[in-house]
Amino acid sequence: MTKHFAIIGAGIAGMTCARTLAQAGHPVTVFEKSHGVGGRMSTRETPFGGFDHGAQYFTVRDTRFEQALQTAPGVCKPWSANAVRVLDAMGRLVEAALPHREKHWVAKPGMNALVKAWAQPLQGQIHTGTRVMRIQRDALNKKQWQLQTDGAEDSHHVFGGFDGVLMAIPPLQAQELLTTSKLAPAMAKQLDKVQIAPCWTLMAAFPHAAQPITLGPQWNAARSNHHRVAWLSRESSKPGRNQTERWTIQASAAWSQEHLEDAPERVQAKLLKAFSEITGIRATPAHADVHRWRYAKTLQTLGQSHLWDAALQLGICGDWCLGHRVEDGFVSGLELSLAVASAA
Repeated sequence: MTKHFAIIGAGIAGMTCARTLAQAGHPVTVFEKSHGVGGRMSTRETPFGGFDHGAQYFTVRDTRFEQALQTAPGVCKPWSANAVRVLDAMGRLVEAALPHREKHWVAKPGMNALVKAWAQPLQGQIHTGTRVMRIQRDALNKKQWQLQTDGAEDSHHVFGGFDGVLMAIPPLQAQELLTTSKLAPAMAKQLDKVQIAPCWTLMAAFPHAAQPITLGPQWNAARSNHHRVAWLSRESSKPGRNQTERWTIQASAAWSQEHLEDAPERVQAKLLKAFSEITGIRATPAHADVHRWRYAKTLQTLGQSHLWDAALQLGICGDWCLGHRVEDGFVSGLELSLAVASAA
């Protein structure tokens, strides 16, 4: 028997869940508050090229993830990243390369390309720019669910006729939605233990320097022990990218938390200063911008791949269930969809 599922969130967990259920013959409708799919597998487009300002790369450990990537041939490529360096607080090498030899993969032309490829067969069933405000029983059929949503220009809509609702959003947002909707208090309570750190991300472009490398360090990616910065990468070193010199700089979890509510201009100035200290690049970028991720790196996981209440037909998934890697999001969305499909 087929069932119609509403899926809230179009990151890799939500899209994996949606495509798996659709492949099993179940109608799905996806709701995403942002204006595009991808979640933290996002790419910010600028006149100087794109920035992967969320997830920088992914690894492949689960055979199911490896098989799923083969459904989007040519989209994902290995990125050598000059064997990621480790730097001290002043930008000096601590380790010439990280000890593991695990491949780093990226999607091209931007990290969001993988989720976009998986979303393509579901076009017409994905509502972007649409925030779900409340879940409640359907006015026409009390065995089903309806969603109250807000969209562009304060437009309000009600979507109904859903047999189940699956949330692929950060735990605090899922908890708030369940509480607002007065649903599944036991499920909401399980999310209390999950802890996720924020992250400020700086994007800087230097169009006067192009490949081959003529500006700054001779490495393309590094983990940093600087108190402000945890990660730096040269975007133009990734396969399939514009060759304009571009850097993505991600702040440390502790610094991001301390400066979570700072004005973007202040954050940008401080991260640019740290960037110059680490790399020695003193030039003023032609383009600089920052983005604040309130929910970035999982500090305390749920400890299981998903939550599923078969009686209510409500489920929750996300990378934070298992960790913070892209593959964790895939596995979480996949295992929720398999549990749902087996009970349908």
